[in-house]
Amino acid sequence: MLDNCALITLVHAVSWSGSLTLPVCSHALPGVSAAHLYFILWNCQLMLSYRHAFHAGNHADVLKHYVQIQLLQYLNQKDTAYSYIDTHSGAGVYALDGGYASKNAEYETGIAPLWDRTDLPASLAEYLKLIKEMNPSGKMRYYPGSPYCADQVSREQDRLRLFELHPADAKILADNFRKVEAHAQAQGERPSVRGKRVIITKADGFQSLKALLPPPSRRALVLIDPPYEDKMDYRKVKDTLADALVRFPSGIYAVWYPVLQRMESRQFADKLKQLPATEWLHVTLTVNTPSPDGFGLHSSGMFILNPPYTLEPMLREVMPYLVKVLGRDDGAKFVLETGKGGVRNTGTRRV
Repeated sequence: MLDNCALITLVHAVSWSGSLTLPVCSHALPGVSAAHLYFILWNCQLMLSYRHAFHAGNHADVLKHYVQIQLLQYLNQKDTAYSYIDTHSGAGVYALDGGYASKNAEYETGIAPLWDRTDLPASLAEYLKLIKEMNPSGKMRYYPGSPYCADQVSREQDRLRLFELHPADAKILADNFRKVEAHAQAQGERPSVRGKRVIITKADGFQSLKALLPPPSRRALVLIDPPYEDKMDYRKVKDTLADALVRFPSGIYAVWYPVLQRMESRQFADKLKQLPATEWLHVTLTVNTPSPDGFGLHSSGMFILNPPYTLEPMLREVMPYLVKVLGRDDGAKFVLETGKGGVRNTGTRRV
């Protein structure tokens, strides 16, 4: 008989299909009583409510954090400070050798195949370097979330505003940054700029973003990556971006999303293309052919509003490499598109 932790892990994986329902879970978990399934579903939706630790370091994380780092490095090219705003921050750092991450070992679809490669494109090597620096033993034990990536790449004058609604992850995130600050102080490091550099808030990132735009410096990267287990997240993302573009039209907005068979996911990118941004860039990475039942995460995408001109050429170099190294069958491919707000570009490349 499976214990509750194993059951939650399996039901959580089923949720990627977009059908976290009793019939689907009964099919995936034969021999488990309906009453027990109802209990597990309730825990997944109300208590667990998406724990990124299940997916840490997978192929979707590779795409998301690679793009995030490139966007931050572009902002670093000017001395003027910027704001980094993360609407769904998670816990910040994840252990790959225990707990939730070891249950599904999804990192084997992402960071693991890249770990010992010596032929990485230069920009991808920078991403891997950041992760290896948090694993000084050389063993792949920890994987960073987007807040940690932002903290490492951004500069002392830049400001990080991190939002996380899940109570357990919000606490872990705050604890992780307290440890970072304590370590810096123990090393004799003192901030040279006034004010708190990192502010962590247990709150709804969708709602909280409004009060932060436009930022004082008029420079910002906003990362939006909700779990999408609630199909309303797709609409919330679009509505949040529409409002943000009114408040701060020149900001860089990066959206991560899972490519699923549900209608909301299939139509998502086309709806974002209609937003009144100056330009957009859309990239997806597929590592294997979708299973007939839609189980599991085979593909994910990043949609960037007001992307820097440097991003597209980097992706054209890196995406074929990721398909080659992370691809699991002939269905592996990438799609890279660019265009102007409300107008689709003809420059689409598919591999």
